[in-house]
Amino acid sequence: MVKIFLYPLSLLYGFVMYLRNRAYDLNILKSTEFDVPVISIGNITVGGTGKTPHVEYLVKLLKEKYEVATLSRGYKRKTKGFRYVESNSTAIEVGDEPLQIKNKYKDVTVSVCENRVVGVEKLLASEAKAPDVVLLDDAFQHRRISPGLNILLIDYNRQIKEDHLLPMGRLRESVHQMRRANIIIFTKCPDEVTPIMRRILSNDVGLFPYQKLYFTKLEYDKLLPVFDAESLDAGFYKEKKHAVLLLTGIASPKLIEKYLRHFSKRIETLTFPDHYNYSAQDIQTILNKFAALKAEKKIIITTEKDSMRLKNNSGLTDEFKSVLYYLPVQVKFLDEEKKSFNKKILNYVGENKSNRELHKRKNSGKS
Repeated sequence: MVKIFLYPLSLLYGFVMYLRNRAYDLNILKSTEFDVPVISIGNITVGGTGKTPHVEYLVKLLKEKYEVATLSRGYKRKTKGFRYVESNSTAIEVGDEPLQIKNKYKDVTVSVCENRVVGVEKLLASEAKAPDVVLLDDAFQHRRISPGLNILLIDYNRQIKEDHLLPMGRLRESVHQMRRANIIIFTKCPDEVTPIMRRILSNDVGLFPYQKLYFTKLEYDKLLPVFDAESLDAGFYKEKKHAVLLLTGIASPKLIEKYLRHFSKRIETLTFPDHYNYSAQDIQTILNKFAALKAEKKIIITTEKDSMRLKNNSGLTDEFKSVLYYLPVQVKFLDEEKKSFNKKILNYVGENKSNRELHKRKNSGKS
């Protein structure tokens, strides 16, 4: 019933987004192109599609051969303007996802700026570490920059075919705008996607000849302590004797719950909104919930992203720190598609980096 009342608002929102996109298509609103390879990673829906693990995949792929920089807006940070993310930065200063990337890849330039054009200009102006390639995080709707390669992520478990525009549904813009993507990836897939399902999904997104479709799943690694707690021994994964309090501030914890049920018979879940900043009162609520778990062995498990927001929380007790672990996650391509994807990315960066260097040599020759 509520959705019926939201329908007129969705129509208005859709009309505004249509006008905006049309203005960019007709060059009334200008997009900026840079002479450096720029890859955008984003989605067309609100809610988690696994953007950060996919950005990390690209960082890992490119960093051995190229100088890589990532640029995010730093969602829910309390600062403004352009900032480099350092290992000792806090989520309040730079946002949880950029901090997660920096902690994992300390030698890579990670930055935040709400104005992406200014952000890329600042990165390119760096005399010490100008990037060979810039990765734009969550930038599919950010049309002020025209990326050389546009990667669109869609959650396999939350199909967009029957969805609606905000606020009635979860779509940020019309599904017609998927045409702007060069690569479409269905994320959070099961271990196997049948050929029939692949054809169905390809038809659902209306794949164009110039677009390539891939499928990925999230693969979890062994739990790691957020602070100085002891590493969990093999018994945790074999004996199923630990009770678990799963603490999440992400879009959906269902996949994590499903994974942890392989190792624990008792899981209590405490969920908060995505990118949630935990207060002292929240910490007490978590501790009370944990204390209520009647088990000889028990731990608190959180996500890698949540651990970034919890690390610098002054309200944490020693007890809390001693039982807090996070679950690392990474992306894995299905059916040997990794080689094809990697080749497409590396070819794009290699060819456009060469063009940039040729352009620089020509310009220097004129001066």
